[in-house]
Amino acid sequence: MKRIEALAAWLFGLGFTVLGIAVAIETVMRKVFNQSLQGVDELGGYILAVGAALAFTVALVGRGHIRIDLVHDKLPRPVRLVLNIVATSTLALSAVALLAMAYTSFQDTLAYGSVSQTPWATPLKYPQVVWLAALALFALISLAYLVYVLWLAVSGNTRRLDERFAPRSSREELQEELDDLQKRMSGNTQAESGATPSDGSAPRRGAHS
Repeated sequence: MKRIEALAAWLFGLGFTVLGIAVAIETVMRKVFNQSLQGVDELGGYILAVGAALAFTVALVGRGHIRIDLVHDKLPRPVRLVLNIVATSTLALSAVALLAMAYTSFQDTLAYGSVSQTPWATPLKYPQVVWLAALALFALISLAYLVYVLWLAVSGNTRRLDERFAPRSSREELQEELDDLQKRMSGNTQAESGATPSDGSAPRRGAHS
């Protein structure tokens, strides 16, 4: 799952990097050459739609979807388990509903041969199929999590269920930030140590008189 999260985050970042470059080129062309690509807004809409669908998956794997956890930790474990199962189930149902509505829209696009109302006149089936694939990934992982949480409940592994599917606590978020800070500091230390001579000898100092 972490690899899928990393891939989705990478694609999300790549898409918005491309959009940023396109906006920069569009701005320069308008100011300097009085010309326009006449489609950056359209491209931005496609990237936003696909990026949002990918963000759903990243938030799901990273337990980033918002849950009201004001009293969650104070409830008895059986009640917490029921709430975790309900939350996972409703999220999976929402993901499937989004996918179903997107597929209906995609079918209409194919039936009518719809194109964008811009100078590009892009056949909408192409960006929509990418959007549909991103939503399908979100639905697939949501359903996999639902199966997993039900299996944990049936097998009696309530401790794992409570740990994996409960809302993220402030303590967990703080620990993740500290771990990330430690990794960055470790990377900086390795980079600094890599600047030393390869034979391990210390830098030469000036001769003392």
